[in-house]
Amino acid sequence: MTTLIGSARRVCNHLQHRHHCLSKGVGYHRQCVHLCPSRGIVSNMRLVQFTCSDGMRLGIEQKEGGNVIDLNSFEPSLPHTMRQFLEKGDSSLAIAKKAVKSGRNIRNRCEVTLLPPITSPDKVICVGMNYVDHCLEQNVPIPKEPIIFSKFPSSIVGPYDDIIHPKESNEVDWEVELAFVIGKKGKDIKSDEAMEYVAGFTVAHDVSARDWQMKRNGKQWLLGKTFDTFCPLGPALVTKDSLSDPHSLGIRCRVNGEIVQNGNTDQMIFKTEALIAWISQFVTLYPGDVFLTGTPPGVGVFRKPPCFLKRGDVVECEIDEIGTIRNKVV
Repeated sequence: MTTLIGSARRVCNHLQHRHHCLSKGVGYHRQCVHLCPSRGIVSNMRLVQFTCSDGMRLGIEQKEGGNVIDLNSFEPSLPHTMRQFLEKGDSSLAIAKKAVKSGRNIRNRCEVTLLPPITSPDKVICVGMNYVDHCLEQNVPIPKEPIIFSKFPSSIVGPYDDIIHPKESNEVDWEVELAFVIGKKGKDIKSDEAMEYVAGFTVAHDVSARDWQMKRNGKQWLLGKTFDTFCPLGPALVTKDSLSDPHSLGIRCRVNGEIVQNGNTDQMIFKTEALIAWISQFVTLYPGDVFLTGTPPGVGVFRKPPCFLKRGDVVECEIDEIGTIRNKVV
């Protein structure tokens, strides 16, 4: 009977969350972790960095858009940045789980401002042309090896921060991407062990100045990808055990409310494990390193005629079970 009551409560909470999102005009994404009999109940750990009257802190978002458990109030010995939190390993995560169970140190959402879930990583590693359908829209062959480029960490901004439209570009474009964050140091990692090195997943917007990416700077991608504010991340770092399957999630982008990209991460050519195994041949991965895994079709540059972002536009990037980031172009 207790099990049935618990299941009924989860169904009720699930429907209430859906109604709340739809009534507020917020993108609703299925939290299938609530009801997956074949998988059992999976935790829903949404790690965040935030600021409040007490400065920068770490927390756990109780649900997307919900209140935040203040981890630094629960355990003052914890670091105040996600990178340091990850460097401490499983002991930090164990404290976070205790904080969730305690039900204490909860800050009302109106008290906090979310920051990017990770700041100042050692590396931001990006993957180009990593969706089958994105290759098809460009009429290019499917890559046989990952195409790797990078952004500077200084391009990272928060889930609701503004994107600055640089005066140097007239072709600023959108790209919604699934990102993952490394949780522990590793080199020459085998693909079948790679997920052990993943802390969690988040939503990324790989903002791109196409004129600098495709026409200037010798057609090297770096400058066109790494202007300040060109890497919004968030809203939370969702731990890997909180997702049903990171490689089977709906992924979409809206500009001013209109859907411009609508795909699924099952179209990824090189998935998380393969990317970690590939990159770790060349460089050591450290806790906090960010991987952007590519974008589905629908970007502005390949539309006929091409379409680019302008000041005043609002871009929403959304991935099921993770959440939505909203950034205004200024």
